[in-house]
Amino acid sequence: MPSFDLLPGAEQSPVILHVPHSARDIPAEVRAGIVLDDPALERELDHIVDAHTAELAEEAAGLAGTTPWRFVNRLSRLVVDPERFPDEREEMLAVGMGAVYTRTTGREPLRPADTDPEPLVERWFRPYARAMTEAVAERLAAVGRAVVIDVHSYPSAPLPYELHGEGPRPAVCLGTDPFHTPPELVAAARQAFGEVELNSPFSGTYVPLEFYGRDPRVSALMVEIRRDTYMTEPGGPAGPGLNRLARALAALVDAVD
Repeated sequence: MPSFDLLPGAEQSPVILHVPHSARDIPAEVRAGIVLDDPALERELDHIVDAHTAELAEEAAGLAGTTPWRFVNRLSRLVVDPERFPDEREEMLAVGMGAVYTRTTGREPLRPADTDPEPLVERWFRPYARAMTEAVAERLAAVGRAVVIDVHSYPSAPLPYELHGEGPRPAVCLGTDPFHTPPELVAAARQAFGEVELNSPFSGTYVPLEFYGRDPRVSALMVEIRRDTYMTEPGGPAGPGLNRLARALAALVDAVD
């Protein structure tokens, strides 16, 4: 089973729509290390999956004037979370949600506390990170810049694992980085989406470590969409809001191009 897809866009596009958390698939050998029974695991997936974000990125890519590239995770973040650091720099380790989760969104056990993360990191995390690094390097080589737009969603009510869930929960949260998110990228997202807040309830954005804090040609923005604006929570079907958001995301892609 491939763990990710790089879906080609226009050769002249600098944009990579990164969709890391949209999938529910868990390989059998990984499922064996999870302590939840099947109904509990399905409930956890309903809460943790950024449902329909792969479809959102696909529709936006089709609507954009210049087709962006798409990098889509095909496995659940309960296998590994490709946006975490696999070491102790990541504050989400405090709630059992580093690169390999040991706790659920409700802070209940997901895996035994003494689980060795290294086999999962080696099998799934590092190949993903290498491929994403190569995708960004290819955009730099082709057009001299790369713009990573991270496509996420989040629940309308905070879940127990959230470390900063007490702040505003806007229709769209923009996660930024002081080095990699220029003001004009934020302005373009405000124009495209309308009602937004910066870095609440989630902050930061994804840049492969090879470029992080080093290469200003790599820009990045995280787009976190509140789920009740486009789907039935938790884990339900998409509604008409998905098309509206796809048009907004396409407008952001066009503004960047």
